[in-house]
Amino acid sequence: MVFSIERRKQDIKALKEETLDVLIIGGGITGAGTALQASASGLKTGLVEMQDFAEGTSSRSTKLVHGGLRYLKNFDVEVVADTVQERAVVQGIAPHIPKADPMILPIYDEPGSTFSMFSLKVAMDLYDQLASVTGTKYANYTLTKEEVLEREPQLKSEGLLGAGVYLDYRNNDARLVIENIKRAAADGGHMLSRMKVVGILHDENNKASGATVEDLLTGETFDIKARVVLNSTGPWSDTIRQMDTKLDTVPQMRPTKGVHLVVDRKKLHVPQPTYFDTGKNDGRMVFVIPREEKTYFGTTDTDFKGDFAHPTVDQEDVDYLLEIVNNRYPSAEITIDDIESSWAGLRPLISSNGGSDYNGGNSKPIKDESFDKVISTIEQFQKGEVDRYTVEDVLKNIETGNSESEDNPSAVSRGSALDIDEDGLITVAGGKLTDYRKMAIGAMKAVIEVLKNDFNVTYELIDSAKYPVSGGEINPQEVDEETDKLAQLGIEKGLNESEATYLAHIYGSNAPKVIALIEEVEQIEGLTLADTVSLRYAMDEEMALTPADFLIRRTNHMLFMRDTLDGIIEPVIAEMARYYGWTDEAKAAHTVKLNTAIAESDLKKLKGDGNR
Repeated sequence: MVFSIERRKQDIKALKEETLDVLIIGGGITGAGTALQASASGLKTGLVEMQDFAEGTSSRSTKLVHGGLRYLKNFDVEVVADTVQERAVVQGIAPHIPKADPMILPIYDEPGSTFSMFSLKVAMDLYDQLASVTGTKYANYTLTKEEVLEREPQLKSEGLLGAGVYLDYRNNDARLVIENIKRAAADGGHMLSRMKVVGILHDENNKASGATVEDLLTGETFDIKARVVLNSTGPWSDTIRQMDTKLDTVPQMRPTKGVHLVVDRKKLHVPQPTYFDTGKNDGRMVFVIPREEKTYFGTTDTDFKGDFAHPTVDQEDVDYLLEIVNNRYPSAEITIDDIESSWAGLRPLISSNGGSDYNGGNSKPIKDESFDKVISTIEQFQKGEVDRYTVEDVLKNIETGNSESEDNPSAVSRGSALDIDEDGLITVAGGKLTDYRKMAIGAMKAVIEVLKNDFNVTYELIDSAKYPVSGGEINPQEVDEETDKLAQLGIEKGLNESEATYLAHIYGSNAPKVIALIEEVEQIEGLTLADTVSLRYAMDEEMALTPADFLIRRTNHMLFMRDTLDGIIEPVIAEMARYYGWTDEAKAAHTVKLNTAIAESDLKKLKGDGNR
C-alpha cells in the first residue's frame, strides 16, 4: 500500500467524482478510528483534515493509555471497568504502540490527598480484578517509604507514607492515529490531510450531503458529495456545526488546555511513570514520565478560549508545573532553562459533562451558601462581569454536586456525546483517547442506520476489537519476542541494535518494509541509516508532507530527541525538497514553519532568548 502524495492526487480525483457513503471531518484519533471501521466495513469512505493527521489534540496528550485508577476513589467501578477493558482491546489491535509500563503512585500525609495507603490498596486490588491482571506479573503491590526512596531518591521524603505500583500503559498518540489512517487507506478509504472544510452541502430536502473543501496545498476549492456527514473535529466541533447554515446550534464544547514539559533525565530521573497529587489541595494529580533519555511532566487543566489551532505554553503553565515538580523532587531544582521541549494541547470537553478524564473535574460538594453564590454570579453575568462558563460551573455544582455524575443518555463513552442534528449532520465529540474505538463504534452505528433508513443501503459493521491497525499484525501476547525478531532483521541489514530496536517498536509489523528500504535508498548525509529509511517510509507510506509532520508526529524527534534535532533539520528538509520538488520559496517557507514550531517547543519567547 502506497500512502503518498501521489495517492493523495488519486483520492482527490475520486472524491470529485464519487458520492461517498460517509464523509468524516477531522483526522484525530476519533476520526481515524471511525474511518478504519467504515472502510473495513465496505463503506465508501472519505476523511478530510485541515492540518496534518493528529496535529491537534491527538498528538498532544499525556501519551498514556490510562486506566483511570483515580475514579476508584469513589468506587466508580463501571467507568474503570470500561476503561481497562477497552485499553486491553487497543493493546490487542495495536500491540506495537501501547506498552505496559507500571505506574508508581506515592502517598503523602497532607490535606486533600486523593488516597491513603489503605484506600489505595483497596482501589488497586479492585483495579487489578477489573483489568484481569490479579496473580500476574503486573499485579499491584505497595512500597514502604524506604522502598520508594530507594527507587526514586529524588522524591521528597517529608510526609511520604509509601506508594502503590499498578499496571498502566505508555502510548504514542500520533502513531496510533496514523496507523488507523493507514489501515483505512489500505481498505480503500480516501484519507486527506491539509484539506479544510469551508461549508456544509445540503440536498433538495435540506439534509447534509457533503462539504465544500479547500485544498491547502494547491488553493483549489471543490465539493465532496456524501450520503452522511460525520463531524469528529474535537475542539472544532462547534465550528463545523456553526458552519452548517441549516442549523441554529448552541455551543457545547468547552476546551481546556493541557501542558507538558520535557527535561533531560539526568536532571530529573524517574525509573518508571509516577503519578501524584499536586500538593496544592486542588483535587488534581500530575504525571512524571520517563521517555527515551528524557523525563516529561504534566499536565495543566485550564479553560482555553484562544486559537484552537495554536495553543501555546504560557508562563503561568510553566510556573504551575515547576512549583509542583520541584516540591516533589526538591533536589532537582528545575528552572525554565532546563526545559528542552514542550507541548500544549486541548481537551475537547463537553460543557454539560464538565470534568476532564483523569485530571480536573474536581467540583466541590454543595454548601449551604452556594445558593447565594448562584444569584450573585447570575447578576454578574447580566452585567457582563463574568462569562457563561462561570455561570455553568456554579449551576453545575448546584444541580449535581459533582461535575462527572450526570448520565448523558447519548453518551457513547465517558464524557462523550453523539448528536444527530435536524439536517442529519452527525457529531461525535468529547471522550478520552482510550475510548476512541468505542466512540467510533457509536458513530458508525448511527451512520449505518441512516444509510439503511434513508438510502436503503445495508452494511454490517466489522468487529473492530479484532481488526488490527496498520503495523499491528503481531501477537499481542508475545510483543517483546516478536519485536526482538523484527529488530534482528534490521541488525542483519547493517543497523546497530539501538536503531533496529527503535524501528521495530515504532513500526511494528511494518518494520520489514522500512528495513527493506535499506537496499533501495542511499544513506542521506547528516542522517543515520535508520533516520534515512524512516524518512523515506514516512513520505512513501505515511503522508508526511512537511518536515514538522516527520519530526513531530511520525517520529517524536522534536520532543524526546532534542539533543540531535538541530543536526538533522537541514538534511531532512533537503531530502523532502528533493522528493517533493519544492521551489526555493517553498523550501524556505517549510524551514520557517519548522523553526517556529521548534522555537515554541523550546520556549524561546519565555526564556527571553531569541538566539537559543
